[in-house]
Amino acid sequence: METVPAMMMTQVASASATRRPQGTRGPGAARTLNRVAFPPARHGGCSASRDLRAAGLVGRFFGAGEHSSKSHEVDDPAPARLFVGLPIDSVTDGVTVNSAAAIAAGIRAVRLLGADGVELPVFWSVAQPESPDRFSWAGYQAVADMVRAEGLSLRVSLRTHGTPGAGVPTLPSWVSGVAADDPEIFFTDRSGGRHDGCLSFAIDDLPVLHGKSPLQLYEAFFRSFAVAFDDFFDSTITDVTVGLGAHGVLRYPSYPPGSDARKFTGMGEFQCYDKYMLQQLRQHAVEEGHAMWGLAGPHDAPRYHDSPDSCGFFRERGGSWETPYGDFFLSWYAGQLVGHGDRVLGTANAVFGGKPVELSAKIPFMHWWHGARSRPAEAAAGFYKSNQKNGYSPVAKMFARHGCTMVVPGMDVCMNKQHHSTGSSPDTLLVQMKNACRRHGARIAGENASLVMTHTSSFSRIRSNILTTELMRPCHFTYQRMGAEFFSPDHFPQFMEFVRSVVCGEWDEDDEERGMAVPGNARATEAKVA
Repeated sequence: METVPAMMMTQVASASATRRPQGTRGPGAARTLNRVAFPPARHGGCSASRDLRAAGLVGRFFGAGEHSSKSHEVDDPAPARLFVGLPIDSVTDGVTVNSAAAIAAGIRAVRLLGADGVELPVFWSVAQPESPDRFSWAGYQAVADMVRAEGLSLRVSLRTHGTPGAGVPTLPSWVSGVAADDPEIFFTDRSGGRHDGCLSFAIDDLPVLHGKSPLQLYEAFFRSFAVAFDDFFDSTITDVTVGLGAHGVLRYPSYPPGSDARKFTGMGEFQCYDKYMLQQLRQHAVEEGHAMWGLAGPHDAPRYHDSPDSCGFFRERGGSWETPYGDFFLSWYAGQLVGHGDRVLGTANAVFGGKPVELSAKIPFMHWWHGARSRPAEAAAGFYKSNQKNGYSPVAKMFARHGCTMVVPGMDVCMNKQHHSTGSSPDTLLVQMKNACRRHGARIAGENASLVMTHTSSFSRIRSNILTTELMRPCHFTYQRMGAEFFSPDHFPQFMEFVRSVVCGEWDEDDEERGMAVPGNARATEAKVA
C-alpha cells in the first residue's frame, strides 16, 4: 500500500471519471451544503463500482486480493451525504501523519466508491499538547491537503477529549498536570472513582486550568483551527462536529472508568460527586427550598452494572425516580448536561457561525434499558424530562437554537441483535430522538455504533435509515471507521455493495429474501410511535 504503479493509477483515474455525482466539484471550487444529487433508483449497478469490482482494482489497491460479496419513496427528496471516518490515530503528535500512504490510499478509495468525503478526528490533546500558548496543525493540514487533492468534502470532528486506548491522549499534558493538585476537576462517581480525562461540567466557567476556564480554552482551540484552516472552508471543509464530552459525545461518563462505552450495557452511575458538582447541587437545592436534598447524590442510586430492580432509585414500581426528590435530582442533573452543551455550542457558533459549514454534535445511542419505564441508562447519562416526557427534547431544543445538527451514532443497531434481558429498544429510541428533533426544528444525521460491520442486517438497517425512512431523514451519514479491519476481505466487499446501493440509489429486490429486510420493521415503528 506504500506505492501504486503508474498503470494502476491510470486505471483508477479512468474508473473514477465515470462516477462523480452531479454537483461535486474539483479542488478549490466552492461548494454548498447538500450539494450532491444522487441519480434515481435503477437496476444494473453503478458504473464505477461495477468497473472496480470487475477489475478487482480496489481489492488489489489495498492488498486484499480479489473478492466477491455475497425502491422506496421518502417524504424528503434531499439526498443524505455519505462520509467515511479516517483512523482515530491519523495524527498523534500534531506534526506528522501516521501511515500517510495508507491514509492517502484510503481517501482515494472513498472517492472511487462515490462517497462525498471523509471525517477527520481532530484532538485538542494533539493540537496543543505541551503548552497553552502554542498549537501544532501541520499533521492535520497534511491530511486536509490529501482530501482537497481528491476533490472530496471533509467533515472535521473537533474533540476536546481524547479516546483512551486509541493512541490519543485524553487531554493536553499541561491540563492533565493540573489534576495532580486538584483531581476534583474530573467527573467522580459515588465511590470516589475518577474519570481521568473527563472534565466536570461544573468547571466550564471556572479559571482552574492555568488561570483559564475550560470554555476559554475550547474557544482558543476552535479559533486556532479556524485560522489555520481558513483556506479550506471554501473548498473542502463542509462540516464541523464539536465534541461535547468524552469520546466526543454529549453525555455524562456514566459507564465504569476506563471501560469501552460501546460494550457497556449496565445502568451506569451518576457522576455528580466531584466537589464542584456538589457545590452546584447544594446551591440549586437551597434555591428550590429543599436544602437537605443537596447534601449528596441519591442514597439508593445504582452501581454501574446494576439492573433497574436491584436498586431503589430506578425500581420499576415505587422507585425514587418517581418521587418529588427523584424529579428534583434528575431535572438538575439533566440540566447540567444541557447547560454544558449550550455553552460549548455557543462558543463554537461564535467561531464558525460565519463559515460555510454545517455545525453538528453527537449524542449517545443508549438503547439498552430503554424499554424500562425509568430508562435508567439514559437518565444516568443525563437524558431526562419530568413526567416521563421525551428526555431528548431539551437537548434537541438546545441544538436547534444553535442551528446544530444532532448526530445519532446508532443507525446500524438492529432489534434482533440485542439482548432482550437488558430491555433494549433501538427502534423506539431512534423514533423518540427524531420526534424531539422534528418538534424543535433540529436536523438529524447518523453514524454506525459498531466499528466495521460484517453482518448484512446492519448494513440494511443503515440503508433503511438513510434511504427509506419516512420521518426525519438524516442529512448525512458517516461510516466509522477506516483501519485494517475496514479493508479486510470479510468487510470491504460488503461495504462496497452498501455504498453502491446508497450512492447509486439502488435497492436489490432480492435483499429481503436473503435476510436483509429492515430489522425490527423500523418503518412500522416510526409510524406507530409518531
